[in-house]
Amino acid sequence: MTRERLLKAFPNLTKLTALEEYLWINTSKGKKAITKNHTLSMEAILEAEARLNRFAPYISLAFPETERTNGLLESPLLAIDSFQQSLEEYYQVTINGSLFLKGDHLLPISGSIKARGGIYEVLTIAEKILIEESVFSREESYEKLIESTYQDVLSRYTIVVGSTGNLGLSIGVMGAKLGFNVIVHMSSDAKAWKKALLQQKGAHVVEHDQDYSLAVEEGRKQAEANVNSYFIDDEHSTTLFLGYAVAALRLKKQLDEKGITINRDHPLIVYLPCGVGGGPGGIAYGLHQVFGENVTCYFAEPTHSPCMLVGMMTGLHENIHVKDIGIDNRTIADGLAVGRPSGFVGKVMEPILGGIYTVNDETMYKLLAMLIDQEEIALEPSAVTALFGPVQVANSAKDAVHLAWATGGSMVPTNQMQHDYEIGKALLN
Repeated sequence: MTRERLLKAFPNLTKLTALEEYLWINTSKGKKAITKNHTLSMEAILEAEARLNRFAPYISLAFPETERTNGLLESPLLAIDSFQQSLEEYYQVTINGSLFLKGDHLLPISGSIKARGGIYEVLTIAEKILIEESVFSREESYEKLIESTYQDVLSRYTIVVGSTGNLGLSIGVMGAKLGFNVIVHMSSDAKAWKKALLQQKGAHVVEHDQDYSLAVEEGRKQAEANVNSYFIDDEHSTTLFLGYAVAALRLKKQLDEKGITINRDHPLIVYLPCGVGGGPGGIAYGLHQVFGENVTCYFAEPTHSPCMLVGMMTGLHENIHVKDIGIDNRTIADGLAVGRPSGFVGKVMEPILGGIYTVNDETMYKLLAMLIDQEEIALEPSAVTALFGPVQVANSAKDAVHLAWATGGSMVPTNQMQHDYEIGKALLN
């Protein structure tokens, strides 16, 4: 379908082609059956949590930075009161309730939300291979996996993934540590420092001149050509999805520890940066399983890469690319520079998601600088899109707990963060 025909068939797309910041409300929320089967359910999420717990002793040994959490990959829940006040003053809005930051930028090993799903799928593959090779069983101590014997077995296998950066980092670091041969196909949008870090950690990086979709397709083809290869697919993998969903169980515990009860009169509103959709989709699904109708999730996308919004707004899901309506898919938010969404995630989100809002690059720079000034917390541009959520949905609920999901930033080189901060400060002033 041509651009003209698409815009005629779906007039609301003109709001996106104007590249203005926009909030779309999902009118399908609550009107369709929520996906629940043997692969997606609370039982499947609990099984994923159990697998992560089994691997915790190994992770604690392989990555000493996780000793404090006994090998569990978890991030803090941070109150950001000073930032909330500045946000309200700058944008002249009132945020009804408290604002928290879920600090996935501080997740061990790869410093982003992708540590949840990416690392989980690598562990799942490793467990499957070692059991099938009859060299290990679930009844044994997972601490043994630190031994070179198991790395020698896994070195005969290859893990392939397509990534704009953070997913590749999580899979590359964990995969190489376990002994896998890891190949990461990276799009032109990926930051040079992420490519360099991956190579430093032992992964092989294949660079592509085009965007994320091509990198994924090339990775898939390469994996299919090798019987001992596993392709990790951020667009369709239920394993990744469940790894992300475990975060909901962990968040519930953190809220309980802070004495925060989520109910009808004190709802939870969560803002999640969205690229192809796997990470935010998995978390949103898990949150709905845990909190039911007392949680509402919103996805955040760049004005130049609103792929999930285009897919869900039209109902075309993976069958439409942002370039089909004349949007260039070029943004400073490299982790969100995706032109075609996951159809699997979009369809699962139809009865769950509250809506999607877009953020332009200038706003990202401003929020990045504001957060550093007020809280001394440094996030990458893609992650700060979550912080614009309370502005977009201000006054939507009384006495709510607003939660911005910080998806990455702690591994950004100092000079790059300083560069982005200086741009943001100049724009604020």
